[in-house]
Amino acid sequence: MDTLWQVLIALLVVVVTLMVGLKMYVEAIKGRCSSTRDLTGKVVVVTGANTGIGFCTAENLALRNARVILACRNEKKAKDAVQRIRAATGNKEVVYQHLDISLLSSVRTFVKQFLLEESRLDILINNAGVAGMQFSKTEEGFETTFVTNYLGHFLLTNLLLDKLKQCGPSRVVNVSSMVHNWSKKFHLDDMNGEKSYSIQLAYYNSKLANILFTRELARRSQETGVMAYSLHPGAVQSEVWRNVPRLHWVFLAIPLYLYFKTSEEGAQTSIYCAVSEDVAEESGKYYVDCRQAEDQASDTSRDMGLARKLWEYSERVTGLATSDN
Repeated sequence: MDTLWQVLIALLVVVVTLMVGLKMYVEAIKGRCSSTRDLTGKVVVVTGANTGIGFCTAENLALRNARVILACRNEKKAKDAVQRIRAATGNKEVVYQHLDISLLSSVRTFVKQFLLEESRLDILINNAGVAGMQFSKTEEGFETTFVTNYLGHFLLTNLLLDKLKQCGPSRVVNVSSMVHNWSKKFHLDDMNGEKSYSIQLAYYNSKLANILFTRELARRSQETGVMAYSLHPGAVQSEVWRNVPRLHWVFLAIPLYLYFKTSEEGAQTSIYCAVSEDVAEESGKYYVDCRQAEDQASDTSRDMGLARKLWEYSERVTGLATSDN
């Protein structure tokens, strides 16, 4: 019996040592944006900026003296976020504008108001997103995860593209995820999930779409001064996971400890892509931990034929191909 306990204790020591070692390694490779670039006179839009990495991104850009517009669905949370950022940074040019990115009608209303009130746009950060959603459609008929994480941002970016071009050099930053590598069934004839649907695949596909969109935007925007970037923020402890069933959190306990970043840490690559001088000529690339990470992007995410087809599909279903051009 004593021998068994000795073996169990030895195994426990090994497991704990490995976990601590892995935790130290993960902490060591976390990237941080070292750029001190000042954004005085610049205008920034951050979607989903009332919480999580969106909030931390907006706060950092406010510290750099930009005019920061928090484009959010929840008015109460967004106005509270505005007040917290103003208090923390001393920047009074932090404002809220309503945007429900899952509704294309809301996107159009946002853009109309924005263009009436703002004279420029220098940085657009497409950050808002959801995960763990059961199958559902918006009132406009789009699958919720797909339209929230990708399609709404596609329309938003295109409707603001002329303003971005006018203010070039400007940047579009699309928050994706390394889980795009797990997308195995990306079919343009079933982006709405009506033929088959899984919570995981819907999320993976939406994040793959973010990268394909970034690459095609970069291709189409050559010589215009608009630069586009996609990124994996890391696994972040944020409200994006609010729809994941509680039972699943039991299985997330160890990964939470080992891998998950704080929201402030998770925002670093978004900030890096938005401000760093190092990426000024690297449009269309994919980033992880404040470094270019094309070797971590899937082959599918580099398929420019698929990127073009997704763009054309998106133009059709949003009505951009006809009514907005």
